[in-house]
Amino acid sequence: MNGEERRKTIAQRLGAQPVSATALAESFGVSRQVIVQDIALLRAEGIQIFSTNRGYVLASSRRFSRIFKVRHTDEQVQEELFLIVDAGGCVEDVFVWHKVYGKISAPMDIDSRLKAEAFLEKIRSGVSTPLKNITGDYHYHTISADSERVLDCIQQQLIEKGFLIAAEEA
Repeated sequence: MNGEERRKTIAQRLGAQPVSATALAESFGVSRQVIVQDIALLRAEGIQIFSTNRGYVLASSRRFSRIFKVRHTDEQVQEELFLIVDAGGCVEDVFVWHKVYGKISAPMDIDSRLKAEAFLEKIRSGVSTPLKNITGDYHYHTISADSERVLDCIQQQLIEKGFLIAAEEA
């Protein structure tokens, strides 16, 4: 595969989910620096590619996000996370509103059962407890997805499980 073909394939692979230069280099059997140069050439052609700390994404790729206020028990954390990722969502973060400290938040970036299990294993190990526990189980998640339809589906499933609560409740 020549450079032009490689760049065309790179442009087709990029989207909303970050792809690292290292992963691209491995898949094409070239060095990471060759990929960095390819990205520079693609940008020079007018393709809008952003660099993130997790890899390259196309600027034209649009993610939708929504904040959900939820409440559930510790035993239901796995069910909540699996529901979201199985529907195609990504749990970007968790946050609570503390009466003294205000907003307390933590990034999560959970978009698969594998990442959910890794998070749950940390909780099960006793290192800490879920952030929701300081506010009587009320907490918020920013959920992202490729479409509003996916977010609507997640919202409906959260309602059906009894996890989603009205923003006015507290």
